[in-house]
Amino acid sequence: MQIEYIAGLFGVALVAGAVDAVAGGGGLLTVPALMLTGLPMPQVLATNKGQSVFGSAAALVGFWRAGKIERPRVLPLFTCGAIGALAGVALLGVLPPQWLRPIALALLVAAAVFVGWRPTAVGQPGPRGPQSALKPGLIALTIGAYDGFFGPGTGTFLIVALVMWLGDDLTTASAHAKVVNFASNLATVLWFAHLELVQWQLALPMALGQALGAAMGARLAIRNGDKLVQRTLLVVVAALVVKLSVDLMG
Repeated sequence: MQIEYIAGLFGVALVAGAVDAVAGGGGLLTVPALMLTGLPMPQVLATNKGQSVFGSAAALVGFWRAGKIERPRVLPLFTCGAIGALAGVALLGVLPPQWLRPIALALLVAAAVFVGWRPTAVGQPGPRGPQSALKPGLIALTIGAYDGFFGPGTGTFLIVALVMWLGDDLTTASAHAKVVNFASNLATVLWFAHLELVQWQLALPMALGQALGAAMGARLAIRNGDKLVQRTLLVVVAALVVKLSVDLMG
């Protein structure tokens, strides 16, 4: 493949990594870019996972170093996220993912209303007591399965779920969402690699862009806090709503 295509994919992944680190939604950029290469759709999705796992890892490291991730949550979020993702991939052979589009669309609209109209719920966490692994684990298992089976809006759903059910502010929720993102991406990319679907000659240059962009995005989220996360999240949700609406009409 020509160097111009590789450079273009690197640039797209750089921007996608930054956006994804803040509020999710990087796949809105990387999947269409990979589709332009002419790859079959299974290879597009597998290669997208191959590059995005590096972005989620870089963002996770950035949030971890800044002290934004609570250690007791890591094990249930990571383990259940990986198990859920593999369960979702297994469902691909049983159920058509298209039936989830209207449900995901409705949930994204609800998420936009929640994030945009409930400022007290997205910037001021309530009292923090000791938490069991149950709630984080259930969130990771459910949304990890959604990611493995369908995917669009995974980061958004994770952030909103962590705000609603664990009382996180948006920046903290974004940080912990990266644990699940990394687990889900890692589990699915290992599965796709086993099936030899990942096109590493494209995934690796994009992975470099993803990692650099995600590191920058994590720093921006940490430095600018909930205002940046909220605004980026609303833009991502709007883009996802448009995409799913077009898919439904098509």
